[in-house]
Amino acid sequence: MKNQTKNNGPISGPSKTAIGESAAELQGDDVVESSAPVGGAQAISRAMQVLRGVSRTRGDGAGLLALTRDTGMSKPTVHRILAALAAEGMVEQDPASRRYFLGPECHVLGHVASERFGINRLAAPVVARLAHECGDSAFFSLRRDVFAVCVLREDGDYPLKTHVLLPGDRHPLGIGAGSLAILAALPDDEVESSLQANAALIARRYPQYSVPLIRTLVDEVREQGYSVNRGLVVPGSWGIGVPLRDEQGHVLGALSIAAVESRMDEERQFQLAKLLSREAKRLLTQASSGGTGARPRPPSPKPKS
Repeated sequence: MKNQTKNNGPISGPSKTAIGESAAELQGDDVVESSAPVGGAQAISRAMQVLRGVSRTRGDGAGLLALTRDTGMSKPTVHRILAALAAEGMVEQDPASRRYFLGPECHVLGHVASERFGINRLAAPVVARLAHECGDSAFFSLRRDVFAVCVLREDGDYPLKTHVLLPGDRHPLGIGAGSLAILAALPDDEVESSLQANAALIARRYPQYSVPLIRTLVDEVREQGYSVNRGLVVPGSWGIGVPLRDEQGHVLGALSIAAVESRMDEERQFQLAKLLSREAKRLLTQASSGGTGARPRPPSPKPKS
């Protein structure tokens, strides 16, 4: 891996999520009364796992069995956590479908947090413009410790789409185009610490990846200036990504574009990388001015062919 100068700035984001307990045998939707209580930091970590599981389903809502499977916790534990989150307004259960959705308190907290993380708000028109211009799906992802979290997605008008990445999805750094762009922008010691922290998860969940392969991909990104995911997460779904850095050089996140493989020949990869770099520069310029710079005009309607 080619050397990258160390950045002494702080690493943002929460610590790695603790691994949940093994899944118990499930029968229907019956809730078995509870196992031993979990205290302290582990309880908070498990609650966050469940809350993130609910967030990934967005408008479809999350069922109890799916959350049990996705978190690896027992059914009674997940049910108990959901009840506590509902009591605090963090989740709601639809009485008809019995599925769980993010609650009003999540909206309130998100609105307050957006005042500090202003780049999230500024990124929305940028991602929409990218999707409009390229016709494919565009994304904005943030770094969270050794993970990348998809925050925004916009789809263009090309009819054949890839659904490999949705808002709320979280992948280890290096997995997928945006996540790889973030990893390659970090200094070497942080790249290595991220890979070691995620090595077991990568081996278990991402069969097309390995730590040595990701090191090679990091070198490629640094050489060409943008990342390419050649269908390693889902076959046939390719992506291009560029990192976002603040004025001090700290890596904040990434912009990326995903499309079906047939739309990702080398020439188009280069053109999409130029488009992403242009929009990344525009976004960071606006963010550094506190979002008070001139607003870019909304995209003009495409001429009818």
